[in-house]
Amino acid sequence: MKVKEADILIVPGYTNSGPDHWQSRWQANLSTARRVEQAEWSKPVREDWTATVADAVNEAERPVVIVAHSLGVAAVVQAVADFRKPVAGAFLVAPPDVANPAIRPRHLMTFGPYPREPLPFPSVVVASANDPFCALDVAEDIAAAWGSLFIQAGEAGHINADAGYGPWPEGTMAFANFLTRLKA
Repeated sequence: MKVKEADILIVPGYTNSGPDHWQSRWQANLSTARRVEQAEWSKPVREDWTATVADAVNEAERPVVIVAHSLGVAAVVQAVADFRKPVAGAFLVAPPDVANPAIRPRHLMTFGPYPREPLPFPSVVVASANDPFCALDVAEDIAAAWGSLFIQAGEAGHINADAGYGPWPEGTMAFANFLTRLKA
């Protein structure tokens, strides 16, 4: 699949992705990418976030490719049952452990637990060995349950701008490789 053949939905996590975040850079560089805008970025409500994601998928005119980060991943997988249009694939980066009672802020736990069924579309989960929001073995287990290809990004923190992932060329290459394997 080529970029022009897909509606690429950028789904940021808690507090949105700032201008230096790789998601914002990808959105600026991918001609068919658009951000899924949440009404409340700093006080996320699961039902609101999942409805917004489902609406974005259902309003798409081309096959959908989702690019989600952090709590955006949780919103996507919790919204799958409400997708009425096909999703060609999902690139899921740094899923937080929303079942961990130590997660902060605590209201992120309202997005858990994650469903354990395989996702109904091809997917990749990219996780870091030292993500403060999710242990690597938990991320690997989530990926296995979803039937996702798992990519270990090394010690990459939360794979965000604060961890030094603005341009993220390795992520760009992994996404491009994933996209070429999807069917339009």
